[in-house]
Amino acid sequence: MTKYTQVFQGTAFSSKSPKEVQILKDYLFFINTNGMIEQVVAPEDADYQMLLDAYQGKENFHRLADGQYFLPGFVDLHVHAPQWAQAGTALDIPLHDWLNTYTFPIESKFSDLDFAQNVYQDVVSTLLANGTTTALYFATVHKEASILLAEICAEQGQRGLVGKVVMDHPDNNPEYYRDADTQTALADTEEFIIAIKELAKSTKQGVYPVVTPRFIPSCTDEALLGLGALAAKYDTYVQSHCSESDWEHSYVQERFSKNDAFALHDFGLLRDKSVMAHCNFLTDDDADLFAETGTAVCHCPISNAYFANSVIPIAHLHAKKVEIGLGSDISGGFSPSLFDNARQAVISSRMLEDGVNTALPAEERGVPNSRITINEAFYLATAGGGESLSLPIGRLEANYAWDVQIIDTAVSSAKLPIYQTNEDLHDVFQKIMYLARPENIREVWVQGEKVHSRMS
Repeated sequence: MTKYTQVFQGTAFSSKSPKEVQILKDYLFFINTNGMIEQVVAPEDADYQMLLDAYQGKENFHRLADGQYFLPGFVDLHVHAPQWAQAGTALDIPLHDWLNTYTFPIESKFSDLDFAQNVYQDVVSTLLANGTTTALYFATVHKEASILLAEICAEQGQRGLVGKVVMDHPDNNPEYYRDADTQTALADTEEFIIAIKELAKSTKQGVYPVVTPRFIPSCTDEALLGLGALAAKYDTYVQSHCSESDWEHSYVQERFSKNDAFALHDFGLLRDKSVMAHCNFLTDDDADLFAETGTAVCHCPISNAYFANSVIPIAHLHAKKVEIGLGSDISGGFSPSLFDNARQAVISSRMLEDGVNTALPAEERGVPNSRITINEAFYLATAGGGESLSLPIGRLEANYAWDVQIIDTAVSSAKLPIYQTNEDLHDVFQKIMYLARPENIREVWVQGEKVHSRMS
């Protein structure tokens, strides 16, 4: 009989498709030494009872208690790790002012590695406690602190994709916080990529370097071209902001006479491993280019409500075959929880469909067919994120990583309103998605290793 490192029994929820959630009632999950799901066995399968008899009672067998459920770990496609230090502040001012008054001063402090260590350890452990097993991080312009963030992900067991941010444009970045010059920005990025690829060799769950021009306004043409070349040379991920707000969208059109998507593509920055945050102002041509190049959109619904001057048409982009995942955008989004962001994704889509200006008649007020369901928001937070990163994560099925949250609906301080022993499991799933808090996340596993545990 095959040797498994861990065997789990319990009811799980996993995305079958963007709109359909699969309910895996009392399934067995067999995890191999690499932390991958090797086998998934349903109660009706012929060998279920034989396998159950063989493993239950063993030290590596885990049966969920009543009221507990498995969810895939969440995939957060957009986190500004240094901004955890300012989360929850200054969300009532325009984006340009917010960056220059609050964000750049905070990020400039990450030249101090002790300060960086404190913040980065907290943000990684906070995200794990909120069920985020994979995070795509912007760090800062500082090479050493950016490497430190990847090391902390490796130590704490989170799958971290980390970018040393490039901001070399002398006119568009403050003197106290930018790369010394274009050559230094590119040399530091290359050294960073090499260091993270070396670190990845000894990290079970994986850490990955990410080429990270902050956004077009912060970079010179030479830097953008050089970053595109580095992404191709080392086959790395790429991340940036794209068509986020009126200000940023207009700036790029003025500078290049084209939208962000086509400008980024000209520099070699749209590829199958690219994730672009926000993208609220994508045209249909932009969306087609994303679909063609395999570039994913990261939807940041809470942050967008504050800074994007718009609601992104997620349903429309999905219909155009664009890959989409979910992001918290700490700290443009105040919450480190993708539960909160999934909820806001549904709310924002309803507001887009119904419209908000009551001075207009109902039929003119909104954008038809814009709403998404909680099933779709769950997909964005899990399988959609995995597909956006082209990694085998975000689903509970064979050949995917064992990245899970164990949700306890009966925990005394945050009990969910489930009163019938035979409550419909899809209703239980919806209650989890709308009501779960960090207290309900009993354990978090990444790549078959327990990385977070909350005592009763």
